[in-house]
Amino acid sequence: MHIVFAASECAPWAKTGGLADVVSALPRTLAKFGHKVSVFIPYYRQVAKAVPDPPVVLQSVTIPFPSYNRFVTILDGGLAEGVQTYFVDCPELFDRESFYATPSGDYPDNAERFGLLSRAVIEASKVIGVPDVFHVHDWQTAMLAVFLRSIYFFDPVFRHVPAVLTIHNAGYQGWFPPRTMEKLLLPWDMFTFDKLEHYDTMNFLKGGIVYADAITTVSRKYAEEIQTAEFGNGLEGILRQRSGDLFGILNGVDYDEWNPATDSHIAAHYSADNLAGKKECRRDLLHAFGFEGIGDDTAVIGVVSRFATQKGFDFIVAVIDKLVEEDIVIVILGNGEEFYERLLGEMANRHPDKVRVQVKFDNVIAHKVEAGSDIFLMPSRYEPGGLNQIYSLKYGTVPVVRATGGLDDTIDEQPNGGGNGFKFWGYDPLAMMDALRRALGTFRNKKEWTEMMKRGMAQDFSWEKPAKEYERIYERVIQNRS
Repeated sequence: MHIVFAASECAPWAKTGGLADVVSALPRTLAKFGHKVSVFIPYYRQVAKAVPDPPVVLQSVTIPFPSYNRFVTILDGGLAEGVQTYFVDCPELFDRESFYATPSGDYPDNAERFGLLSRAVIEASKVIGVPDVFHVHDWQTAMLAVFLRSIYFFDPVFRHVPAVLTIHNAGYQGWFPPRTMEKLLLPWDMFTFDKLEHYDTMNFLKGGIVYADAITTVSRKYAEEIQTAEFGNGLEGILRQRSGDLFGILNGVDYDEWNPATDSHIAAHYSADNLAGKKECRRDLLHAFGFEGIGDDTAVIGVVSRFATQKGFDFIVAVIDKLVEEDIVIVILGNGEEFYERLLGEMANRHPDKVRVQVKFDNVIAHKVEAGSDIFLMPSRYEPGGLNQIYSLKYGTVPVVRATGGLDDTIDEQPNGGGNGFKFWGYDPLAMMDALRRALGTFRNKKEWTEMMKRGMAQDFSWEKPAKEYERIYERVIQNRS
């Protein structure tokens, strides 16, 4: 099977979140299964710094717009672990400081930028090799599915090629003015409520949902949640209509990078069979955050996150004065909304013997937090998939999470002290506090706690199982189109 991925991000070249990790890891796993896999991403300025002067595959691909053409070069990003990467180079659209926005807001020509990306992938595939299936990701490449079933409808090369759309976060949809239809040369009869129109805007993600042959999202629970008004962000109706073609597939994780037995970023290696190194990692983490003299009976709570209400930081701020009365210290790493950066700084100043915050993204420190904490806190209001709770399980760091999306799918709390972590329901900081107290109660029982750690460490969330599920979906849509 030949599978072409089209996305706006792919690690290690262009990354703002989990999308980049999926577009990096899933193709590698599919290639191991013997499939031919190609990935197309934009040749951003950041990518050009990492890969200067890559070989040219296609010198000039013409992408038409109403009163002009743009000309795209397809560059060879290399073949690694069986995956061929291509960069879509259009300097006037992609050679910019950031991927999507400036500090003052989104780039005003994002519709043109990502509309061009989608068409460029289709045009390049005509020459480089027509795939059996396209796999597109989020609103930035959702238009590829729309183009296939409209502009390319009569093209004999693509007539029977299906598209699978993965929604990584339904909160980001790509809303643009109605005139974008003309900009992208789409017929106005597609600007209707059952197709691309959404509250008098043109909605890229909605278009992808309507026209893709199958839709996936990054956990079983999130696939259910986005069909409700609470999580669907206005698309719940169209998602319910497509529910027969909507699948929740939990993201895998890359155990080559996240494994305490081999992790090069942590102070000592350890495994479920020999946990001794975790104590050294705990000491190292406390030192990295400037704590001294913390006893073994004091629970270390770790947080690695973007600072945002979506991630539940309003809960943390609400209970911190109560939480510090417990025998704990809390270490927080991340950055994000200025409001929370300031509030968390104030919290650390108010409780310097209990709370430490590092306002930055630092991959090495993130590994240290996973390895050195006793408890990992993820109180997200919604979390489509979530990776940190899965890393935590592997590192024997017991997660406390809100029961939403991928957090609910991966964390299992049992009333008899079994399971692999603790969770709470509802938008209630006191419910989070109760879950933390249950965790702290179990932490004091070292035998029970060690058993819980080992249960989590034994679980396998590698990419093999999800990749098999994607494989089945590809086979299904190819068959339906043939």
